[in-house]
Amino acid sequence: MTTESVPAGGDARRLLTEVRGLTQRVRADQRVTWLALSVLAAVTFLGIPFDYVFLDLDCVPDGPCKFDRQGVLYYWPVALLLAYAVIAYGYTRVTRARGLGARVLPYVYTGVALTGAFLAVWIAWRVYLAQHPAEQPFPSWVMVADRLIAPWGVIGLALLVLARVERNVGLLLFTAGYLAVVMVPIDFGWQWGGTRTMFLPPQIIDGVVLLLGAIGFGLAARRRR
Repeated sequence: MTTESVPAGGDARRLLTEVRGLTQRVRADQRVTWLALSVLAAVTFLGIPFDYVFLDLDCVPDGPCKFDRQGVLYYWPVALLLAYAVIAYGYTRVTRARGLGARVLPYVYTGVALTGAFLAVWIAWRVYLAQHPAEQPFPSWVMVADRLIAPWGVIGLALLVLARVERNVGLLLFTAGYLAVVMVPIDFGWQWGGTRTMFLPPQIIDGVVLLLGAIGFGLAARRRR
């Protein structure tokens, strides 16, 4: 048996460059980021009527209002689980059509786990508040934690895993911006109909950000192909 050495000159460097380029192209073709963001945007927009209908609002005349967003428990867990199932199916179908395998399962598993965690935390929080009613507004750090474990925050945390799996710097930057919008939250000073609809502007903006991201990544993918 004989062996041949590869020249250390231009041919070896060119081969290495071609391998790296092929690897990057395969990774790019395995990304269906626009699909994930489109599904999550749709789930966010569809959740608005549920959150509105199942909002339990109790206002004292000339006093504070107590509200319970029951739609978070009735709609979001099922919606997110279905969303991750659709994303997994879509990724698999698209990448197989390209002759590749999908690298989406770690993201899906993380999304499912985070959905279960958020549901458990919200139920525990509701039980705690039922036994220890809050007399004063919550500290700012509690509100930040609340937004992080809410469905909109959970969406962002799971997207960080997708960015890591896909080695997608663009998605990482997008997700950081999305989480900033969720955590602030941004509402541009919109006020619609008082206390009962005060959640609408931030949730609409969250959905719009996801939709714009889907459009942007979709156009970028189209240019690559």
